[in-house]
Amino acid sequence: MLHCFRCGETFAEAALLWRCPCGGILDWTGPESFSRSSIRTEETGMWRYAASLPVDSPDSRVSMGEGGTPLVLGDWNGLSVFWKLDFLCPTGSYKDRGMACLASRLRELGVRELIEDSSGNAGSSMAAYCALAGIECKVFVPRYTSEGKCVQILSYGAELVRIPGTREDTSRAAENAANETYYASHNWSPYFAHGVKTFAFEVWEQLGFQVPDAVLLPAGQGSLVLGWALAFEELLASGEIDRLPRIYALQPENCAPLALAFDHRLDTPEPFSKKETIAEGISSAEPVRGVQVLSAVRRSGGTVRAFSERSIWDGFNQLARKGFYVEPTSAIVGAALEELQSAGELREGERIVALLSGSGLKATEKILALIGDPPA
Repeated sequence: MLHCFRCGETFAEAALLWRCPCGGILDWTGPESFSRSSIRTEETGMWRYAASLPVDSPDSRVSMGEGGTPLVLGDWNGLSVFWKLDFLCPTGSYKDRGMACLASRLRELGVRELIEDSSGNAGSSMAAYCALAGIECKVFVPRYTSEGKCVQILSYGAELVRIPGTREDTSRAAENAANETYYASHNWSPYFAHGVKTFAFEVWEQLGFQVPDAVLLPAGQGSLVLGWALAFEELLASGEIDRLPRIYALQPENCAPLALAFDHRLDTPEPFSKKETIAEGISSAEPVRGVQVLSAVRRSGGTVRAFSERSIWDGFNQLARKGFYVEPTSAIVGAALEELQSAGELREGERIVALLSGSGLKATEKILALIGDPPA
């Protein structure tokens, strides 16, 4: 069943609604708890946690072996940091987890044609999984999207539509075009975050079923935050853990509606007049699930922070010197480590997890331009 977060109405999944008639977001009503006994040890990757996912039959799965990414322990100025390398998923970003789940469920429900909008990574992931599932796919992207991501979308056989203006203009164009075609927006989807949550289950298992103290997550629409919260709250409900890790949701100063709302103690993000940012993957001025993201961060005892373009670029360079070639969006975790350590919020002896979300190979042109003309 699907449940409206705003009005409380419930709907059958077969109705193929992407939004409640009242305009509210829809959530999938799934298991409220998950324990290690539910792990399917014969499986690999994200499907080890299939008992917590909204896909009924293994035969419905659309999979390329996503998940099972390394968790690498490293040092950051004396801090012990566990790097979760989700840029090593099949299409080069963590979005593959959510798309594998979403595409599998949509195929199960009989969807054969869809529209998606994206700043790049979700679009390329959707195009790949639709190609595998035999679903026709049209992807709307902002005109400023990195060429590497656009080429990837086209290569998978999807139709690419470039929209002038902002990321929000792209979403509105996709919604308008979806009058007769299913709108499979990963931001509105009740299924996407459940696929994403598998990275958090993996971290827990890779740490020997121990709870980290803190996690650093890039946040635009906030699917990483929601996925992490879903997983650890299911573990808390089952009694597997006795506390929640602190969530640090990270945004660029040039587009930080969640950080502004958090600082002002608001429950709902307000309209944000954004500027161009090198962290294009998290440039979302209107987070669809912003209320849920802010609530998840607060429940964890964490915070939402915003970082300058220069600090994000410095984070990129520091990560590259450690061998991690990620897109600038992912590099915001480097900026956060510097600031949070200086502020005493991250301390030696803590178990800290940092998610590296997207490959730098997707943003070659932009990275080359930044090397020649870095942010001031």
